[in-house]
Amino acid sequence: MDSTSLTDPAKTYGIHIWSEDNFIVEDGVVKINYGSRPSLVEITKKMREDGYKGPLFLRFPHLAAKNVRRLFYHFERAKKEFGYKGKFKAVFPLKVNQFPGFIIPLMEATRDLEYGLEAGSKGELILAMAYNNLGKPITVNGFKDREMISIGFLAAKMGHNITLTIEGINELELIIKEVSRLGTPVPKIGLRIRLHTGGIGIWAKSGGYSSKFGLTSTELLEAMELLKKHNLTDRLSMIHFHIGSQMNHISPLKKAIREAGNIYAELRKLGAENLRAINIGGGLAVEYSQHEGRSSRNYTIEEFTNDVVFLLKEIAQAKGVREPTIFTESGRFVAASHAVLVAPVLELFSQEYSEKSLHLKEKNPPLVQELYDLYRSISTKNAREYLHDALDHMESLLTLFDLGYIDLTDRANTETLVHLIIKKALQLLRDKPSKEIRDILDRVQERYLVNFSLFQSLPDYWGLGQSFPVMPLDRLDKRPTRSASLWDITCDSDGEIAFNIDRPLYLHDVDVEKEEYFLGFFKVGAYQEVLGMRHNLFTHPTEATISFEEDGSYRIEKILEAQNILDVLDDFDYDTKEIERRIRQQIEESDTIKDEERKEILGELYLYLSENGYLRTINFNE
Repeated sequence: MDSTSLTDPAKTYGIHIWSEDNFIVEDGVVKINYGSRPSLVEITKKMREDGYKGPLFLRFPHLAAKNVRRLFYHFERAKKEFGYKGKFKAVFPLKVNQFPGFIIPLMEATRDLEYGLEAGSKGELILAMAYNNLGKPITVNGFKDREMISIGFLAAKMGHNITLTIEGINELELIIKEVSRLGTPVPKIGLRIRLHTGGIGIWAKSGGYSSKFGLTSTELLEAMELLKKHNLTDRLSMIHFHIGSQMNHISPLKKAIREAGNIYAELRKLGAENLRAINIGGGLAVEYSQHEGRSSRNYTIEEFTNDVVFLLKEIAQAKGVREPTIFTESGRFVAASHAVLVAPVLELFSQEYSEKSLHLKEKNPPLVQELYDLYRSISTKNAREYLHDALDHMESLLTLFDLGYIDLTDRANTETLVHLIIKKALQLLRDKPSKEIRDILDRVQERYLVNFSLFQSLPDYWGLGQSFPVMPLDRLDKRPTRSASLWDITCDSDGEIAFNIDRPLYLHDVDVEKEEYFLGFFKVGAYQEVLGMRHNLFTHPTEATISFEEDGSYRIEKILEAQNILDVLDDFDYDTKEIERRIRQQIEESDTIKDEERKEILGELYLYLSENGYLRTINFNE
């Protein structure tokens, strides 16, 4: 083991901050800290040897199950610590990740817990009915029509422990109508409360009086009257609130719990004797930061669970009511860390500039000649000085080009020589980091072309500015020397993770024509899949599940290859048979294609149509 890799931030990419010990750096590679501790690069290369190219989406079901059990452990610990008599239950909100490769293993791994699913649409409710462990909780949030409420009644008849959370009085009226039509059993009823307390951050509008969801105090009283009038008070079992996803501060939650706890107590005093649960929604934050001093949250899971349990106990005692069952959703906390996107680097753009690209003249402009002399004579002793000189000369020469004093060949030689000097200087100074060198790196970034679509695989980065931990999968025993901007392969200038001096990313200077270089994007298991866009018709990457045997060995299974081009077009309602017919007709009618070539060209096109849209190889020098 390289002991420096465990302590050198430049080589570990803050893995001790964000990975929660799920991944470790050892022997210069990223390893899964479980079972036989295989490396991610080993898994990646095995899949590539089997023909799976392009980006890979790797699932680790044991990590999602671990997070659920952590949640239950810490709530049970807090209950014991504070002598709390209420129960703890939880549901996973399907909107966070509905993919079968995630949901099915999660339900199988949590059979022994009071853990179920939350649905926010008819489709999600059908999924919950199919895959939820019978008797475990199902909650239904979001706006509902008569059909959705009817499905809830059918779920109750099937034996599911289902709660329909009412978002408005009209939904309660629909339930009352369905009772007269469908009879018993009637699903449990929850009331979503519109708190005065708001959230903070990007998702702050999930809470507060301006929230899209929930009943006001007046509507809560109206709901109680309706329940009493139709003898349904005994079905009211839960109140629910949600103040936002990824809560980076704990204080708004504490305020919301005090407010909700008092509403719970008041509703019980109004006759809701079977009201026994408070669903505090989601929001338990995930640590995405990989830099010291830039944490994504100001609390731990211990503090989170302690505050919830302590405050609800305190309110229940003060109001003289039973301590409620605590429900949470916390989907991001459960799902985010279970998946890693692995994408190969296709190109380092500075490597377009090589000595073979030089076209020096017999007599060059003085500054170009001086650049060439700097490049030939640069050494460790003068590297900083020559680097400064080169950058100054480049500015002067570009100005001379704009004024018409040098030609395009001189400009090309300037760009090539400056990049060669930068690369050589950084190599010479790699073991002598300084603020000066970092400042230069900030000015002169390397552009890494990465084989993935940011819009498909990291939509929250594009839409919300959400950062994700990113690091190379190997070479972690070597200090990275290049400040990196990451470009995806979409035809869109927004498909870039730009270098950020506040959250700098440094990568290695590698020759991708001779060796592979893979980047891992971590904590992408929540929302990214379900929100991914087919910008440029790029589809979900090839996915695989990594499972572990009892002896610690691992299996790569449930491989689902990225859709091919024809399948993607079919999803967009194109008639793929018509596309094939049109292409075949154009080949047959073309005057520039020889008869003996037509069959071969058609076969080659069919081969390409049967592949996914990600790039296989790329070489700008061809």
